[in-house]
Amino acid sequence: MAKKSARPAATPAAPVVLTAKDKKTLTSLRELATKVETFAEKAKPPVLDIRSRSLSNISFNKSRKILELGKGSTQRELFNLSQAKAYMQTLLVGSGCKRLLEQGKTTSLRGLYYMLKHTIAGTKEETFDDQSESDSMIEDVEVILTAMREELHLYAKNAGAMVGNITVIDSGDEIDCTRMGSGGYSIPSIVEPEIVQFKKCKAEFILHVEKDTVWRRFNEDKFWQKYNCILTHGGGQPPRGVRRMLHRLHNELELPVYCVLDNDPWGYYIYSVIKQGSINLAHESARMAIPDCRYLGLRSRDYDRCELSASVQIRLNEQDVKRAKQIAEYPWFKNKPAWQKEIDQMLKNGFKLEVESLISKDISYVTEEYVPSRLEEDDFLD
Repeated sequence: MAKKSARPAATPAAPVVLTAKDKKTLTSLRELATKVETFAEKAKPPVLDIRSRSLSNISFNKSRKILELGKGSTQRELFNLSQAKAYMQTLLVGSGCKRLLEQGKTTSLRGLYYMLKHTIAGTKEETFDDQSESDSMIEDVEVILTAMREELHLYAKNAGAMVGNITVIDSGDEIDCTRMGSGGYSIPSIVEPEIVQFKKCKAEFILHVEKDTVWRRFNEDKFWQKYNCILTHGGGQPPRGVRRMLHRLHNELELPVYCVLDNDPWGYYIYSVIKQGSINLAHESARMAIPDCRYLGLRSRDYDRCELSASVQIRLNEQDVKRAKQIAEYPWFKNKPAWQKEIDQMLKNGFKLEVESLISKDISYVTEEYVPSRLEEDDFLD
């Protein structure tokens, strides 16, 4: 009978090397725990002060041109029956993030949910009923610590791509974005300097398009090569990783950002989020918003200017009209005549247009005619 071979000894785990940012975040988490301990030692009811993320506490900073979270705050108390569970959940998320940092590991939002989900001993109560609860607590911890969730070692799924004249270092691997094939470089959820560094860049600007389908046309036509740019997309509403990447490319490499989005309220909103930040993430606008980005198209006047056929029209529904009027009232659009004219023209048209509608002119019309002419003429909306 053959003798079983001994199981090979496990290689000892390398010691965790913490970055300066990791150390700072860990210190903040420990200080949060210390505050709770201090309340207990003084026999005082433990409370957490959390800056309110309600709409009433968010304002538009006209000088910085971004959305910001105000100073209004709420208190979360352990001995308040209506707040006790949320209090516990907040600290539980903090402890989970502390564990990730100390182990030098990352996990997804879904992963953290399962990592922390369990039945509380002696009860039938679950720590979290569903992931939406843990996601909300993650945002609260971000606000409490003034730290991005990426600094807490949490990530979401990748939902965007990049190609162009730039070489990046991603987790130690050198990636030449001119040699990424038809799929491009998948923009990670965590793109902080500790993970992604810019080694070399010859590009002169960034062209951000709304959807993967349009991005593929630009990539296949080698637009980024002909016009020496970086081409990105965010799969519709760009996720945090894409917005953060655009912010870093713009601010660190001083690259202008131009957006090619659908001529509809959703396209306008996406531009608004990239430019001024979003209401949900107003506490992170300074690290995501790009006030200097420009809206290249699609424009309401392009139906006539590009001589498009009636078959590409998509009629506006009641929700579209309502949303367009809301967007027109945004402070950063309200006092801009060009944007008021743009939105008013779409409403008068009574229809919206997708960037893909330009294919009705020619398969490469958007890459060979539309965008090049807009860039040459500096024809954009601010």
